[in-house]
Amino acid sequence: MKILVVRFKQIGDSVLASPICGSLKKTYPDGEIDYVVYEHIAPLFENHLSIDKVISITREEQKNPFKYLRKVWKVTRKKYDIVIDIMSTPKSEVFTLLSPTAKYRIGRRKSKRGYTYTHKIDEPRDAKDKVDKFLKMLKPLENSGVDVKYDHDYSIHLTDEEKKKLRYRMQQAGINFNKPVFAFAINSRRPNKIWKRDYMVEVINHCIDKYKAQAVFYYSPTEKTYAKETHEMMEWNKNIFSNVETKSIRELAMLLANCDMFVGNEGGPRHIAQGLDVPSLAIFSPSAEKKEWLSNANDRHQGIETKDIGAKEYFDIKPSHVIEKLDDMIDRYVEKR
Repeated sequence: MKILVVRFKQIGDSVLASPICGSLKKTYPDGEIDYVVYEHIAPLFENHLSIDKVISITREEQKNPFKYLRKVWKVTRKKYDIVIDIMSTPKSEVFTLLSPTAKYRIGRRKSKRGYTYTHKIDEPRDAKDKVDKFLKMLKPLENSGVDVKYDHDYSIHLTDEEKKKLRYRMQQAGINFNKPVFAFAINSRRPNKIWKRDYMVEVINHCIDKYKAQAVFYYSPTEKTYAKETHEMMEWNKNIFSNVETKSIRELAMLLANCDMFVGNEGGPRHIAQGLDVPSLAIFSPSAEKKEWLSNANDRHQGIETKDIGAKEYFDIKPSHVIEKLDDMIDRYVEKR
């Protein structure tokens, strides 16, 4: 059994869609599961236990239709038995167009589209979160009599050597692992998801003062200035580290794996933290509903949104609301040193 799962989106969506691969691997233990994602996200899924091959679409292939078609043609020569197009856009649908022999070509039902699908999925209204929504894409298999073994968990797999590599780099930057290390998501790719900087500073200072924690400001190249400015605002506090640069999304995962806690704006890095089972507390903007994006929520992975405090505006979430939850989580899940 050869299976192709296509997911064109950013970090969070790609991570939260990966349980489809896990469910398919449990359903077809001897099957080959290939996962198509954007090039900058692909390294996250290296060594994944349920993915046999990660296929990356480069930026050049995204922009050049001829190169893109050539890449899809090359990929689909494997003659897959099942092709699942999660995104279901005209671009991603090309994978099913060029897989005419696949018994199952599954995509979302959309107006004037999806003519290459053998099975069309309605937008689910009863999904409990994003992972559950993505797993609904497997319903055609179940309806055909396949005993689908659903697995809602998602995970990121790193080697011990990879973790040691970033741990050494963090030590070289001055981080002392005899004290707690917290990763702070102070920024976001989307401006409407950035909590007030002054509020975040208050939470960071609380962690430093009460727990003698060390705060790591990670960032992408475009976010570096914001991180440095925030550090400067905090008078270059020696318990804050804005000097640990990561060169790829996988190196970011290695960094988070060496932290005791993840705190900050909701986004892809928080999903990575949860995939590594690093305790996480996210602050959700109204544009990212906690019910959907905090998939597999549990005591180790929590979030706070306006609904939790009976408010409507994002900035009605005050530092005190975050600190109350954070103190409880630190008490239970961060090792005392």
